[in-house]
Amino acid sequence: MYNEKVIKEFSDPQNVGELKNPNGVGTVGNASCGDIMKLFLRIENDIIVDVSFKTFGCAAAIATASTATRLIKGVTIEDALKVTNQHVVDELGGLPSQKLHCSVLAHEAIVAAIEDYKNNKINDK
Repeated sequence: MYNEKVIKEFSDPQNVGELKNPNGVGTVGNASCGDIMKLFLRIENDIIVDVSFKTFGCAAAIATASTATRLIKGVTIEDALKVTNQHVVDELGGLPSQKLHCSVLAHEAIVAAIEDYKNNKINDK
């Protein structure tokens, strides 16, 4: 069902856990499958200097969350917002069609965490 890249990412996910002192947090979920993804960001000067995730879900949800964190770490928030679910799927070498929604969750978590950061920044002024 899963290719080697997905299995490797699931078996050894990167950036797992709750980041201390995040300034952006995004939580998204998909009621139809039960996957919940929480993304933590530490942003300085509009650059994502650290990122982590916690995911309750299947192997594809964990693999896509891990992949998404690798794709956005060290980039500007503007560039992170350009990371689509298709970028995540391509980085993983594909996903079964019934698991593509996990890549959508990863994209939505990025957007939600950056929106939270922007809201926090406005409220801090």
